[in-house]
Parts: sequence; C-alpha cells; structure tokens
Amino acid sequence: MPSSNNSHNSSAVPEGVVQHGAMDYSRPPVNLDVVRRYRLDRLRQEMMKHDVAGLLLFDPLNTRYATDSSNMQIWCTHYETRCVFVALEGPVILFDYGPYPHLTDGLSLVDEHRAIPPFYYFAAGDLVEERVREFAIQIDDLISNYGGGNRRLAIDRLSFIATDAIREKGLTLLDGQAITERARSIKSSEEIVLMEASMAVCEAGCRAMEDALVPGITENALWAQLHETNIRLGGEWIETRLLSSGPRTNPWFRECSMRPIEEGDLVSFDTDLIGPYGYCSDMSRSWLCGDKPSDEQRRLYSLAYEQIETNIAIVKAGLSFAEISEKCWSIPEEFISNRYSVLMHGVGLADEYPSIKHSVDYDTGAYNGVLEEGMTICVESFIGAYGGREGVKLEEQLIVTGTGVKRMSTYPYKLDWL
Repeated sequence: MPSSNNSHNSSAVPEGVVQHGAMDYSRPPVNLDVVRRYRLDRLRQEMMKHDVAGLLLFDPLNTRYATDSSNMQIWCTHYETRCVFVALEGPVILFDYGPYPHLTDGLSLVDEHRAIPPFYYFAAGDLVEERVREFAIQIDDLISNYGGGNRRLAIDRLSFIATDAIREKGLTLLDGQAITERARSIKSSEEIVLMEASMAVCEAGCRAMEDALVPGITENALWAQLHETNIRLGGEWIETRLLSSGPRTNPWFRECSMRPIEEGDLVSFDTDLIGPYGYCSDMSRSWLCGDKPSDEQRRLYSLAYEQIETNIAIVKAGLSFAEISEKCWSIPEEFISNRYSVLMHGVGLADEYPSIKHSVDYDTGAYNGVLEEGMTICVESFIGAYGGREGVKLEEQLIVTGTGVKRMSTYPYKLDWL
C-alpha cells in the first residue's frame, strides 16, 4: 500500500491538527497533515505529467482533495462560488464564497485565502461579465507570476463565460479532471484508515436500517435511518437515494419513495455515503421484509452473490480492465438487459476512476487501463430479470493490495438464502 510518509510514525497526531467540516473537534486516527501533503503531491505529480503550470478546481470533491477545506459542498456544486488554484511551483490559493479566512484555520497547505469575485448569475446579475473579467485577470496574474513562461492551465469544470474570459488572456486550457481522477485513484495507507472510519459509520447505518425494517415503514423512513446515523457519527451527506422495495427494485435505479414496504418484499439499496473525513463508503445489500424468502428471491440472491464472489476473486494489481471484463462472471441471458451499468468502479471521495465495463459493453464505450496497488474499488451486481417483479443489488468495496484484495465492507450477506 502506498504510504505518504515512511520517515516517522504518521499516526502521531499533533495538537492543532483538526478535521474541517462535520468531524471538526474530533481527534482523527491519523495525522491529517500527512494525508493532505500526500494528496497535494499526487496532484502536482499529475500536473507535471500533463505539463501544466496551474490547476484550477471548482468541483467540491477536488477542492477538498487539494486543501481538505470543506464548506457548503452541496451548495457549491451548483454555484461557481468556491475554487482552488494550485501552482505547480508556487502557492495553493483558496478562492472562497466571501472574506472568511477562518475557514482555512489549521490548513497548513493553503498559502492564501481570497474572496472570489462572484460571477454566477444569482450573485452577479447583470454584472456577470465585469466580475468574470476580474476573476480572469487574477488567474492570468497567477500563471504569469508562477508559471515560468508556461501558459497551460488545467480546469476541472467551469461555465463557458468564465472559460472564454480566461482564454482571452492567452492561456491554453486543458481538462483538469484527467489530472484529479488519476491523482485520487491511488490511496495512501493513511487514507485507507480514514476510509475504514467512514465504512464503520456506514455499516452502523445499515444496522440501524435493518433493525427498523418492518412491514408498513416507508422507503423514505427506512433510508432516513442511514442519514441520521451518518450525520450523528460525523459523516457528511449521501450522494443518492437508491433504496427501493418489492416491484420497485427491478429495473434498478429507482430512488426511495413514500411507498410502504410490505411483508414479503425484497428491499435493495446502495449506500453511496460520504462519511467521516469526506470519504465515500459504497456498498449494497438486499434484505427481506419478513422471515422466509421465496424460492425466486433465493435464486436471484444466489446469482447476485455468485457474481460478486466470482468477480472479487479475479481482482489483482496488474490486470488490465480488458482482462477483467473478459474473466468476469458470465451473466445469464435472462438478466443481461437489466445488468448493472459497470462491473467495477473506483471509489475515494466519491465514485471515481476507473470504470470497468461488462464484456458485452466493452466495444461500445469502455476504456482500458490497469488496476494498481492502492486503488480502492467497488464490485457491483444487480440481478433482475426483464419483466420480473424484483431484483437483488449487491456491492462490495475493496482495497487492491500487492497480493490480491482486502474487503473494506464487511456487512454480512444472507448466506442461509444460498
């Protein structure tokens, strides 16, 4: 497992090193400054590979990765009000919602805090063009001062009006997501500890849901158990509402509703939980509201379990994505049309690179790559027949190690159904 620091005991947490966001005031299990340095170094390594002088990040997951600063992340997904500039050789500058430097307290890798000129329409109205030119001037000035003549800037995402204003300054713009996704894909040993803390909260939430599962509870009320547990224990948010019951489980991707769950229904869910320290815990299980599954429910569950276990056994560092697709469990014909969208995908601060497709989809949009030690991935299964009443969703989160895999999600399966 890659380590961000081998020269000293990185678990020794100095006073004053605190987590920003939901876990503030807690004592983290590792030195968060070590995690922060590792992540910033990963970004700069990828910046060097892409020959860019600067990296401009608006995606809240990427700003979190670069600085560990967390504030109003969901709100910032739909307003361009918070961003981070990372110079390859120079400062890390947080442009924030307003003049609130206290939001970077304790973050030693943030060199400067600025209030962003608000150029999204809600804040700027008819002043959008004036504000966006002001922002472009600041970005151009940073590249001129720290780029050493390199005028290449990578941006993860930005509205066309701001992109045009920056290009007008003579900068060459590149895709910043290619940099951030590759950087985030390899976890340090300290990151794994934080991910395990997130998974512990996630599985506590799953226990709360399973304890609350009785006939008559609505899908929404059941899902609320996961939210409450996550927030109470220091987690942050949940990316989706993927819980369904009975006939709403097939096909997959219906979100939870006010439907009362009935005796004998399957209940399937996908956590997509952003827990403590901002890390995602992504696992799926299917349960029965009742005591005895039907023969058909047992059959669906057994096939989903077989798919998960077969595909986990394949995973190892050094395999190409194409090899994995070829080796994975062959889905029976009756379930092909309702198959899950991917075989496996990366996970970290959220779902992330890589995305590995089924063999039947490989020639229509898949990309190749290689699994590497230090990646954290999720192995997926959905088994539901076309026109069938119900479907089973299972998913396991893994660490790719030098010798195989280690499971991060350990919530029990219904082995007595097999």
